[in-house]
Amino acid sequence: MGFLQTSLDACVRRHPDKEAIVTRERRCSYAQLSREADLLGAALQRRGVRKGERVAILLENSIEVAAALYGILRIGGVFIVINPQTKADKLAYLLQDSGATALISGRSFESVYASAVATAPECRTLIVEGLTADADLGHCRLLSMQAVLASGAADIAPSGLIDYDLASLVYTSGSTGKPKGVMLSHLNMCTAADAIATYLELRHDDRILCALPMAFDYGLYQLLLSVQAGATLILEKSFVFPAKVLELMVQERVSVLPGIPTIYSMLLGFSALAKYDLGALRTLTNTAAALPKRQITDLRSAFPQARIYSMYGLTECKRVTYLPPDQLDIRPDSVGRGMPNEELWLVDENGQRLPNGSTGELVIRGSHVMRGYWRDPAATALRLRPGPLQGETVLYSGDIFRTDAEGYLYFVGRRDDIIKSRGQKVSPREVEDVLYRLDGVQEAAAIGIDDEVWGQAIKVFVVARAGVTLAEKQVLLHCRQHLEDYMMPKLVAIVPELPKTDTGKIRKTGLK
Repeated sequence: MGFLQTSLDACVRRHPDKEAIVTRERRCSYAQLSREADLLGAALQRRGVRKGERVAILLENSIEVAAALYGILRIGGVFIVINPQTKADKLAYLLQDSGATALISGRSFESVYASAVATAPECRTLIVEGLTADADLGHCRLLSMQAVLASGAADIAPSGLIDYDLASLVYTSGSTGKPKGVMLSHLNMCTAADAIATYLELRHDDRILCALPMAFDYGLYQLLLSVQAGATLILEKSFVFPAKVLELMVQERVSVLPGIPTIYSMLLGFSALAKYDLGALRTLTNTAAALPKRQITDLRSAFPQARIYSMYGLTECKRVTYLPPDQLDIRPDSVGRGMPNEELWLVDENGQRLPNGSTGELVIRGSHVMRGYWRDPAATALRLRPGPLQGETVLYSGDIFRTDAEGYLYFVGRRDDIIKSRGQKVSPREVEDVLYRLDGVQEAAAIGIDDEVWGQAIKVFVVARAGVTLAEKQVLLHCRQHLEDYMMPKLVAIVPELPKTDTGKIRKTGLK
């Protein structure tokens, strides 16, 4: 049976003193990571957290995130990694929707978690990094993470897990505007990690840089893949300062760089790139949005020794396709074909399977496909539909592709209007809901527009109420107070009216 924590246990047996994670603050061996996971897991278990209960993590990329994640898994819990840019009202929604019984965070997030926990009655425990002493926050007991890690109390009672049990809820934006919790079992995540590690040919001597937020499944899997391969993960909080990241890459001899077009654009646009010795870099991976042809050429020129993998995936099954590096020059626009241990095909609007050379919706079959959306059977039924074999379901991606004669896939577009900006999915509805909360806004619409750096940028259109004057700066300030950075509009248009359909709905076609 495959459990996510099994890979960590294997690493501890094989090479306990090897570096597991490196950050700017400290370095952690596999034995130390395992010990901290046990201490945090035992503390949660003593507070009554049981198998199947959800525990949220609100922290910057750090060793503490990894220890918390594996600690939750050790007691049979379900982890939820939350973007550290999340605001209080959204955190409150995530805690309430998931029914999380505990939260692991840091003192620097106090202004966010204090009000959110107050509205989440099921959240009884809060372990806080940087807290000097245990305390109470209404119905919630606050524990000092430092005290927990120093306690030495690491005994964990068996949880009786099976691989069908949930390992994680990963929240993703949806067309309704409310984030949906993607239910992923141990089997789902182990299957995906095994397939990805296989085709990427990850090795125990790899040093993988992760500057992607671990709330983003692409970032999360860098930890899981690193532990699976017995490699070393170099954690960075972001790619905002390329010079500092490059210095770290040189210092740590990074061999694998997972990126998105935004990161690669920043990297290639850095004028002093050539002065950094990045000769250890052997693998570049890209997902979230396709690499432009020019970027591929520039990456090849900057890193001639590195293999480049173009990939496609979605949170509901993690990864779907990859393009072998030897095919990149032949078909640079392709995201490849299916990875090991899955089956893919295209269907028309009637659900009929299409031959190679066609265009249609991509359907995915495999043990990496999610269990469904948390507490949302209607949304689940739209994506998980009957498969070719009696009693099974398969995942309808909602994405349109075309295939060439050899079955290589080329992304065409999305059935819904989800915006993919800076490598992350943004629901227009979620942005619009925030706009409508600004006094004086009568109507609002958010769309994605093509952007060379971000893939898509967010543009919003706002209609003011009669007698009210709104300014672009006012709208942007309001958005910054309520939205994560990657959801921030780049452009604001104050318009007298928005086009409507015959039924009175706002028509976004042509707004660009």
